[in-house]
Amino acid sequence: MTPGKKTLMRNITQVLIILVVFLSIRVYLTQGMLKSGPAPEFGGRLLDGLAFQLKDLRGKPALIHFWSTRCKVCELNDAAIDDLAKDLPVITVVIESGSQQGIREEMEARGLSFPVFVDGLGKLADLYHVKGLPTNYIIDTEGNIRYVEVGYTTGWGLRMRLWLASLG
Repeated sequence: MTPGKKTLMRNITQVLIILVVFLSIRVYLTQGMLKSGPAPEFGGRLLDGLAFQLKDLRGKPALIHFWSTRCKVCELNDAAIDDLAKDLPVITVVIESGSQQGIREEMEARGLSFPVFVDGLGKLADLYHVKGLPTNYIIDTEGNIRYVEVGYTTGWGLRMRLWLASLG
């Protein structure tokens, strides 16, 4: 085998190992989470004071984004989630992040305007079996869970999943 082919084979092997490790971590993180079926209903007042009910989003695919102001990976997703919320149904659920005023200040400092449901004690996160942050649930037009993502996810990836969820 030529040196060029050996290098190519070594690189392919390394990429495959990284892919297997990544997928194994993903399977571990989503173990025990809700992955299908009806999304548990919730509602109440959002951080901005508006009333919210998950059932009001039916008829359109929606994103439920669990995050925390203390989560550095969540911070990497902030801009993508904020961008999605401008033209698609998005509800974010902030957990264990301090007072509502502190959350407002943190959002203002980060330049964020997406809708926020405050889950201070993590009860909603428990209902959804959230194991890590950020966690994204893509809900289809009927209110069923179609996709679950844990960790960093691109805005385009979320848009694609929302589009797929709209197809039924």
